[in-house]
Amino acid sequence: MKRVCMFLLLVVVGGLMLTGCTSNEPSVQPGDDTPALASHINVFNWGEFIDMEVLRIFREETGIQVRYETYATNEEMYQRVRTGGSDFDVLFPSDYMIERMITQGMLAPLNWDNIPNAEHIDERFWYMPFDPNNQYSVPYMWGTFGIMYNTTMVHEPVDSWEILWNPIYANQIFMYYASRDTMGAALRMLGFSLNSTSIDEVNMARDRLIEQRPLVRAFLGDAIKGMMINGDGALATVFSGDAVWAKQDNPDLNFAIPREGAQIFLDSMVIPATSTRQLEAEMFINFMTRPDIAYLNTRYVMYSTTNATTFEMLPDYMRECQIYWPPYEYFYRLEAFADLGDFKDVFERAWTEVLAAN
Repeated sequence: MKRVCMFLLLVVVGGLMLTGCTSNEPSVQPGDDTPALASHINVFNWGEFIDMEVLRIFREETGIQVRYETYATNEEMYQRVRTGGSDFDVLFPSDYMIERMITQGMLAPLNWDNIPNAEHIDERFWYMPFDPNNQYSVPYMWGTFGIMYNTTMVHEPVDSWEILWNPIYANQIFMYYASRDTMGAALRMLGFSLNSTSIDEVNMARDRLIEQRPLVRAFLGDAIKGMMINGDGALATVFSGDAVWAKQDNPDLNFAIPREGAQIFLDSMVIPATSTRQLEAEMFINFMTRPDIAYLNTRYVMYSTTNATTFEMLPDYMRECQIYWPPYEYFYRLEAFADLGDFKDVFERAWTEVLAAN
């Protein structure tokens, strides 16, 4: 819980700290006495987690092409980088995965001289437990994990994970296809930590999810948004940014953070230790942290920005939206994932058993 309390303290205390704007020019402009920049960088990011227009702008401003790939889970990204079969320069992992990669020596320390736009990041997102000395990561987006529901199909309060076990919604429930997130929902429903290292507690969560299986229409990832927008489900476990996005297309949708507690996450930009283009990668991170570029990404992705200057640029309906930025009292319900080390295998075995159940 130390990790969680520290996160909540950083999030809850204080107001947004605004700083002066920086130039839109690239922070590094090689001259005749500096090596030529690489022609490209390789970026590995979550699906639908960037406005692709910014990649064109980056190339126009720097001459550097961005070769872009996406992943669906932290674990997928980790395996690609760990096996050494990739040549990525910038990654966007979540908090607990950054902690794991730092421990295993997989990330490169950043040269902050090349990332001056970091001054725009809200101070509450620095010195996080997974990177306590701000050596390896630049905050990008944050959000929560909860329940999206269709108000024309669900007429009872959505304030507990228990509703996902209600048989009246059989074949109308979508669950997120990820072990930590979905197992975490069951753990919190049972009153346990998302970061439980008790085999008994994990097995209890597994058993509840197996019990739920006959009610679940499908385990999905990004496709959940489209299914809920089209009215194909009554309830779904999703991240808050997806809920904001979906609600724009279908006003009948809403989002709830259950009273038992839920996950809060922070995704950040990092450079793998294997990158041979660190300068160019830092130029890209600096570009992504520039307020106008962060604004484009925030308006497209719909997750909560970590950029204080960008937050003030957002329209009122976003800044005042409780899905996008929950009331402060909600933060005490939230818990961030920690790296579980080898105990993660216990989660994976339990998750495999859930998926294999009839």
